[in-house]
This record gives sequence, C-alpha cells and structure tokens, in this order.
Amino acid sequence: MPVTKIEITSRCPFAGGEAFGIVGAYEQLDGTAYFTVDPLNSANETITDIELAPRTAGELVDFSADFRVLRPVDSQKGNRSVLLDVLNRGKPLALRNLNSAPDVAPDAPMDPGNGFLMRNGYTIAWCGWQHDVPDLPGLMRVNVPNAVTPDGPISGNIVVTFQTNAPTQVRYLSDRMHRSHPANNLEDWDSVMTVQEHEDAPEEVIPRREWFFSRLEDGRRIPDASHVYLPSGFQPGKVYQVIYSTSGAQVSSLGLLATRDIGSFLRYGAAPEGNPAGGVVEKVYAFGVSQSGRFLRQFLYQGLNRDESGRPVFDGFMPHVAGGKRGEFNQRFAQPSSQASRSTNSLFPFSDLSQTDPETGLTDGLLSRLSTQGPLPKVVYTYTSSEYWAGHGSLPHTTLNGQHDLDLPEAVRIYVFAGTQHGLGSFPLTDIDPVDGCRGQHGFNGLDYRPLLRAALTRLDRWVTTGQAPPPSRYPRIDDGTAVSPEKACKTLETIPGVKAPFPLRRLARLDFGPVPDVPTKTPPAVGAVFPGLVSAVDADGNETGGVRLPFVSVPLATHMGWNVRHQSIGGGGQMLSTGGASGGTARGSTIPFPATLEQQEASGDPRQSIEERFQAKAQYLDLVAKAAQQLIKEGYLLEEDLQGIIDQAAEHYQLLREPVEAPQPAGD
Repeated sequence: MPVTKIEITSRCPFAGGEAFGIVGAYEQLDGTAYFTVDPLNSANETITDIELAPRTAGELVDFSADFRVLRPVDSQKGNRSVLLDVLNRGKPLALRNLNSAPDVAPDAPMDPGNGFLMRNGYTIAWCGWQHDVPDLPGLMRVNVPNAVTPDGPISGNIVVTFQTNAPTQVRYLSDRMHRSHPANNLEDWDSVMTVQEHEDAPEEVIPRREWFFSRLEDGRRIPDASHVYLPSGFQPGKVYQVIYSTSGAQVSSLGLLATRDIGSFLRYGAAPEGNPAGGVVEKVYAFGVSQSGRFLRQFLYQGLNRDESGRPVFDGFMPHVAGGKRGEFNQRFAQPSSQASRSTNSLFPFSDLSQTDPETGLTDGLLSRLSTQGPLPKVVYTYTSSEYWAGHGSLPHTTLNGQHDLDLPEAVRIYVFAGTQHGLGSFPLTDIDPVDGCRGQHGFNGLDYRPLLRAALTRLDRWVTTGQAPPPSRYPRIDDGTAVSPEKACKTLETIPGVKAPFPLRRLARLDFGPVPDVPTKTPPAVGAVFPGLVSAVDADGNETGGVRLPFVSVPLATHMGWNVRHQSIGGGGQMLSTGGASGGTARGSTIPFPATLEQQEASGDPRQSIEERFQAKAQYLDLVAKAAQQLIKEGYLLEEDLQGIIDQAAEHYQLLREPVEAPQPAGD
C-alpha cells in the first residue's frame, strides 16, 4: 500500500472533550503520512514528471505530508464515513463551511461550530497536498522531491501575474506569500515585465532597465531572486506579468497521489497498520472549497479514483465554488495558489461528458477517464452566482457555442445557490476587506449559504448509502430562460441607482500552452477565441431566478448579486472585483438593500419597491421566510434543523435594513 506509515505526534481531546449528541466526544490526531508510490503503475500514468522523481533502491518514489484526523472517541458510534477535507492553501475549511464555525488562525485550536459533522458521526481527515504552502504555523503541506534529469535540475520559463490594491514598489513572485519559484539569473535581460489596464487590454512592455529582481530593505535595493522592484511603482488596479526563467521543478503533482492514497488508506487500511479509521469505515467522501474544489475537478479529470491496486477510493465528491475551472495542480513549475485566468486554471474541458470544441477540434470531458474505469462516483457540484459572473460557471452544463443545455451524467448533481457570492457572506454589510485591501463599489454580498451545503452533503451520503437519489439539479438553464447573457441581466441591474455593469465582462479564452499543457512550451500561452459565458436571469428586483433560491432571495429585503466592481480608491475602478485583488481571481458579490421606506424610494428614484411597502410588519416578513424555507426542506434542498437559523438570520437582516429608520432619532446639536 502506498501509505507506508502514519506517524502520530500529537493526540488530544477535541473541543475540550465536548460531547456531540449521541456520538459523544471526539479526539484530534496530528502527525505525518509517509508515501511510497510506483511511477510505473498505470494508476499513476497521468502524473506530470513522476518519471523524473528520484527513486529508491526499489525504483519507487517517496514523499510525505502533514496529516490530521478528528474521530469519535467511541468509534462504534460514528457513521462509518470519512470526510476528507481537501486543504485550501494549507488550511482546513470543512468546519467553517459545513459546521458554520468561525474563521480561526491556522495555529489556533479548531472550532467545532454547530457540531454538524460530529453530531452526524463523520470522521474528518486532512492531508497536505500543496508543495508551496507558506511557512506559517498550523498550515499543512506535502513534501515532494525535485524532478531531476541526467543533466541535473530542470529549467524553464514561468509567468507570475498580479494586481495590487494599493501602491507599492516591490512584489513577491508568488500568490499570497506562497513559496516562490526564484529567478535563475538576477541579471537575465531576457526576462519580461508587462502591464495592462485589465487582463483583456493591450500589453505594454516595461523596459528591462526600469525594473529589477530585488527587494527594499531600509530603503536600500537588495538583489533578491524572489522579488521584483519597480522604482516607478506598481499602480493599483493594473495587471502585471513577470516572465522569467527558473529551475528546480518540484514534482508538485504528487499532491494528487497523496490525496488519493490517504483516501484509500483510510478506507482499506487496517488499524494495526496505523489507520486511525481502521475497521470502522465503509465510505469516503472528498470535499473542497474554491482552490481545493478546483483541485477535486483536476483529480476527477486525471482519472485518479482508483488506487494502485485498482480499488475505488472515494464514493462521492463535493467540489464547492469551483465552477468550470481546474488549476496548476499537475503541471511543471506549478503555482497551485494562482488564480490567473490565463493559466492552466482555465483549460478545456469543462463539462463532465465529452464534447468537441468547434474552434480547436479537441474532444474531451472531465469524467472521460473515470468513465472507462467502471461506475462513476457520485458527484455533487455546488456553485454560487460569482462563478457565473467570473465567466466559467455555465461552461460545465452548456454547449461550447452557448446555445444549448448539456445532459448531466446520472451520477452528477449541480446546485447553484442563487444570488450568493463565492466567499461566505454575513451581516452587517461592509464594502472593505481589511485583510487584502479590497473595496467594492457596493457592500459585499451578505448571504450565508451554509445551510444549503449541509443539506447537499446529507443527500450525497444518503445517495451513496441507500441509493436514494438527491433532489434534482437546479441551475440556470437555456431551455427555461433562466440562463441569459450577462449583458441581458445587466439591463435590469443597471436600473438600480449606483449600479453599473463591470467592464470588461469576464470571459474565459482558449489558451495554447503547446502540445502538452502540463509541460508548457508556450509561456505565456497563445490566446484564442473566448468561450461563451451565461449567467442567471434576474427578476424585477434584480434577484436571480435560476438555481436554489434561499428565502433571503425569494422573500427579499435587497438585491443580491454574485459580482461587485472595484472602487476607484483601489484602482481599476469599474472592473470586476476579485478576491485578493488577483487578476482572474474569484469574484466578490454585492448586496444592495431596498429602500427602507416609500419616501426613500421616491427620493432616490429606485425602481425597486421599498421594504415598507412589501411587508406590513416584521412578523409578516418572517412568516413568509419560514414558508419559503419549509418548501426548500420539503424539496430536499434544506434540512429541518436549519429552519430556525434561517428565521433568526432573516430577523437580523430585517432589523438592520428596515427597523433603524423607525427608531426615534436623537435631536441634532
């Protein structure tokens, strides 16, 4: 078995020994997983550069990864299922997204939140897969070797793309301070830096003599292979690319095998072999959010759900907010954290079933390899509106001319959470993110869609366990008019005071990296024709009609959108606002409250009816919210246990958006 050893270095009660319903207390185990894989095994044939990894005396490849498990103290009280939470940039996200736990520092104790996963008896596991995770306490990574040839380390070109939110003269050559690919030669005059107003604008080359591989230290320029220094300064909102030569390519794609093989070990390994779930596990699920959701799409595409012994690994997959993208997860000189659109993040194919690109003649499907290996695992994709406005959300379920809906495999469901944004929303609303400096023209989207995620996982588990099919897919469709062009949706949205469509609208383009995209020979790629991108139609209030509509959307107090635009103060005003200020990054959304009163509505010229006119009182509003939630429960898109939480959130929203105007105001000075 490829997992040769699990070394546990820490064992402690989870959440102070708190008991979670009938399942009881949990314990946390931390340590290291050790792997030995066969580069010649057919199950590993899609792994880039595995043939160049150093080998043991037995002609095998060794590597290791950080490992963590939460398991019931009494294993017999669990539900015999493992949820592998695929780490996002080295950080666990399942507890935040499924348990509604608060976001905590990576080195802080994990918070159980509402205990959903524990109350339902899941064993939750994490295993490092990303090689370049920053050196910060608590983050988890995989440790892989460098590829080697008879001539020594591999060299090649790399592209680093960035967009700043504030003026600066220095940039680190990596996304979010991940380990960089250092430049080979600080005086390499063939290196290129370009600047654009936005990613689709013409490129301007910045003369090589005007920038340096350097950082600043006490105002002095220090040569540094991992930084670039532009004395004239990087301008907020503009898109920069640095193209340079690097060497020492790590076999980062081994992270895919770490994920497969830890899943296989948890499923099939015995307790005497060190398996912390040994003897009590029958099902294994994989869950990933954003970057790690894209990682799961890559995993599926590579056909990796069979281990070296040919056994199925994961019973079900739940990639969340991945849209139609994958990522730099199986590529030489990979930047797994990068969100740049003009990278292997955005490559065809997008749909599960095979189709032919009329522009290139390529024929492929995301699940094409898996389809040849036996029955497909169950797959539940969950999206927000943001993935559609980012230009790729519709591609998994429409033809490549954007004219027709595609059929989905019987083993697949797609649930789109109408009117939500990529990241979790909350009230009270704010338009500034103090972490990354992002500022929107509108307040960020405030919707919390986590109850829909809990229902989706519950239905996936029931599907696998009992064969009971989950509720039908629900997403914007062409045949019922709920999928439209963004331009059409914007005609309604732009009637709202202060709302103007983002420019440019996002589209993915066809990219040519050379004959083998995972070993690029065209850096940067040649850019071809754009793919069509559709979004959900909207109603008269600007709220989306396609997908699963939370009560906050079907009984609204505001217009909720999956996009926002950059505020002038951070540069690039009017462009799509993305996480981290990254070009091609995941879009942030907006919540634009209705006028509270008729007087406010008439004064602003807002075409949307005021809250005062819509609802006679809070009680009427909450009653309508409860009825909408109960309908979703009946249909299977919500759980009964989340009903009261939905009502409580609705009461909070009403208080913030309607009632303050009713309160007596203090006299002025």
